[in-house]
Amino acid sequence: MPIKVEKYIYEDIADKLANQITKGVYKVGEQIPSVRKLSQDLGISTKTVEQSYIFLEGLGLIEAKPQKGYYVRNITSKILCEPEKPEIEISANSYSGEELVGEFVKSAKIPDAVLLGLAVPSNEILPGKKLNQILARICKDSDTKGIGYEFPPGNYDLRQQIAKRSIEWKESLSPDDMIITNGTTEGLMLALQSVAKSGDCIITESPTSFGILQVIDNLGMKTIEIPTHPRSGIDITVLRSALNSHKVGAAILCPNISNPLGSIMPDESKIELYKMFLKKEIPIIEDDVYGELYFSSAKPKSVKAYDEKGIVIYCSSFSKTIAPGYRIGWMYPGRYFKKANKLKIFTSYASATLPQMAIAEFLRTGGYDRSLRELRKKYESQTSIISRYVSEYFPEDTKLSKPQGGFFLWIELPRKVSSLELQKLALKKKITIAPGPLFSTHINYLNYIRLSCGFPLTPEIKDAIRTLGLLCKSLM
Repeated sequence: MPIKVEKYIYEDIADKLANQITKGVYKVGEQIPSVRKLSQDLGISTKTVEQSYIFLEGLGLIEAKPQKGYYVRNITSKILCEPEKPEIEISANSYSGEELVGEFVKSAKIPDAVLLGLAVPSNEILPGKKLNQILARICKDSDTKGIGYEFPPGNYDLRQQIAKRSIEWKESLSPDDMIITNGTTEGLMLALQSVAKSGDCIITESPTSFGILQVIDNLGMKTIEIPTHPRSGIDITVLRSALNSHKVGAAILCPNISNPLGSIMPDESKIELYKMFLKKEIPIIEDDVYGELYFSSAKPKSVKAYDEKGIVIYCSSFSKTIAPGYRIGWMYPGRYFKKANKLKIFTSYASATLPQMAIAEFLRTGGYDRSLRELRKKYESQTSIISRYVSEYFPEDTKLSKPQGGFFLWIELPRKVSSLELQKLALKKKITIAPGPLFSTHINYLNYIRLSCGFPLTPEIKDAIRTLGLLCKSLM
């Protein structure tokens, strides 16, 4: 037991120092507190502080100078430009990346691989221990209640806790306006089936999550991709043109912290987008699965916040913030509630009961908000550090997104570098990446990759980034 506590303390100290370094609290070349001083200030052993500093050394953030102490190391060799907004032919397409997705999922199961491609946060930084304690208490106190069906629209306590968080909107939504789903994916499927039919054209951002592209394709619908800026989101001008020139059934958009860009639409663009769709009576399905993982001081407003007519179907989940394996999401279907609830009954009947009960308790006691504050700090720090590694080790002409939340980096490689070839070479080194073609129905983004920063930083991560950089250079 003492060993586990000691390990937790040194990792916590290292996280806080790394965050201060990436935010410039300690400048390059500046000395950080001595081992003895920090141990005295924090009331911990010098051994614990030494472990923290060794860990930070392994990440390349600090370096030891004999007889002097530890100093912040300059690991940024160059500043990378952002990827540009893509040039895309506006047409309706089917998704052709199913085979790529299959290979990608298969690669995630390679033993001892460094998983830089997955859109899943590491179990090590999620509140698993606390959730296990809550589950154990629920199982003890609720007798057999947890083994029964939780009929749609889902556990009332959970819906009530989620509804309380909708205060960011013009008025709090009622628990009766919500349906609990099996993750965001089921929410998106129910939403699409509620408002569109096979053969319809669905607007998305480009690039966008291949999960969204798969949902659209599996329902027999076509995708119209709209170019998206790495910082400000979907191009409103091109979107308006597409709405005027195509018959559109709906749109699936991620205005806040899109995957893979990490972009956030300005509020004025969200308002304009909403009015555009309202005028044509076209539903918007808003995927806000990463919305709680913002780096700013306040959560960005959703498009749902401006929805006065119920045309926005809001979908989210706890998969990226609490427990991916619980598969608990939710949706506010607006005017389409009856259809979506009926489809939920016919599709999966109910979502798992015990996870709903556990998450409701986690939200009620304030554990969720405390956990979120820590997650945001970790993701911002880890994303910043990985960005520095990429800038140091990747080829010249590499371009790198500057996400405003989440835990992804979208990287534009030199044109000669094929992300599919890079993926093959990386797998031989037991490193996984997400190649760009996964994120489009077109033959786009051949020289792009997505990297995940949703894991604790270790020296192995730094080595993997260095290896990827060398592999990129070998393909030029």
